[in-house]
Amino acid sequence: MLKWLIPVCVITCLLFSDYKSDEAKALPALQVSANNRYFTADGKPFFWLGDTGWLLFTKMKRDQVEKYLNIRSKQGFNVIQVMVLHGVGDVNAYGDSALTNRNIILPKVTAGSDFGKNGEYDYWDNIDWVIDKAAEKGIYVALVPVWGSVVKGSHISAEKAKAYAEFLAKRYRNKSNIIWMNGGDIAGSDSTRVWNTIGNTLHTLDPEHLITYHPRGRTQSSKWFQDQSWLSFNCFQSGHRTYSQDTSKNDLHYGEDNWRYVQADYAKTPVKPTLDAEPSYEKIPHGLHDTTLPRWTDADVRRYGYWSVFAGACGYTYGNNDVMQMHQSDDTHSAYGSKSYWFQSIHDPGAQQMQYLKKLMLSRPYFDRVPDQSLIAAGQGEKYDRLIATRGKNYAFIYTYNGRTMQIDPGKLEGNQIKASWFNPRNGQVTAIGTFKKSKLMKFDPPGQKKNGNDWVLILDAI
Repeated sequence: MLKWLIPVCVITCLLFSDYKSDEAKALPALQVSANNRYFTADGKPFFWLGDTGWLLFTKMKRDQVEKYLNIRSKQGFNVIQVMVLHGVGDVNAYGDSALTNRNIILPKVTAGSDFGKNGEYDYWDNIDWVIDKAAEKGIYVALVPVWGSVVKGSHISAEKAKAYAEFLAKRYRNKSNIIWMNGGDIAGSDSTRVWNTIGNTLHTLDPEHLITYHPRGRTQSSKWFQDQSWLSFNCFQSGHRTYSQDTSKNDLHYGEDNWRYVQADYAKTPVKPTLDAEPSYEKIPHGLHDTTLPRWTDADVRRYGYWSVFAGACGYTYGNNDVMQMHQSDDTHSAYGSKSYWFQSIHDPGAQQMQYLKKLMLSRPYFDRVPDQSLIAAGQGEKYDRLIATRGKNYAFIYTYNGRTMQIDPGKLEGNQIKASWFNPRNGQVTAIGTFKKSKLMKFDPPGQKKNGNDWVLILDAI
């Protein structure tokens, strides 16, 4: 065994030397805020508004990548979640393989060759280009080193995982706009040693970049890695099931209540930020696999966003069935009943509406914001009736998904008067209600009739 390892290590060391290139416009590396709840960039508030562009590196040519990044940037997205390796046989849109002989410790790197020269379209050079192009657009890239099913199915050892993580850390540690997203739709209890090896290796060789873990559906990274020093912040995947479909035997049954994951993470120590990195995707069937079932809509992705953020999350990741798989006209098949192409669905209503959540959260003092259900004087509600409240010292936001009447106690806000407004999550418009003397019970009735998708945010500003 040792004799076999010696030549491999020699090759590995040559391949894993520091990668250097002309840096694109540098974005400040993200950091965790002083209260360990949120993110900052150059000391300023950073609200994570992510998109799942999982197959960006393998499905898209450069002109398509630039079109995708341009649109998402204009829509307010500032993080793209991407798989570096979805499989050991991955090739990019130009036909170049990621690995030599499907071996994860042998990335197929073409030294000193210009992209496209002599028919070489180096997989890793193309990733470099995408990361730099994203930086130009003000976008961070959350890199998933290797998808969970690859580790499980290919029986990748911790030793191989360490060598591969060393390659990634040394190649990308000088890219300021990256985030490491360990794991990939898998339980942390499956191949735990591998995930800890990848996390620790990245953290040791690239301590400047944040690291998280993307778990399987209806679980959270904190379940396995809360105490690991490499885990900078938590992620959870609230998943794609309805209340009735959530029949998990070994986990808590939260159903569609993604705010419960935030609530659970928020109470843990050491304190770490948390966010929903994969809620139900717009236009994906309920439960994923039965394409005859109804599909999640823009109203649903809004609900997941406001519920989780108001419960204390540091951001939110949106997903679209057609975009996440980069469905194109020349594909021979699609997953989960995808019927439209990515360049059409990238303009879907939910994607357009996510920017309003980000703008709202950044419109008031950011770092002192806390979740606070005590603002709801009566009737917090269950399932779609649930009201979710958050506040700073001088303001409060309360979200209703179905336009139900709210009974509010603004006692924790400063001042003697309250200025109230309605915020429309569908278009970002703010409508004044009026200014009132503060009292222990204030009743507000949102516009329109009570029905799912008639969602509103009550804004209270202390005077």
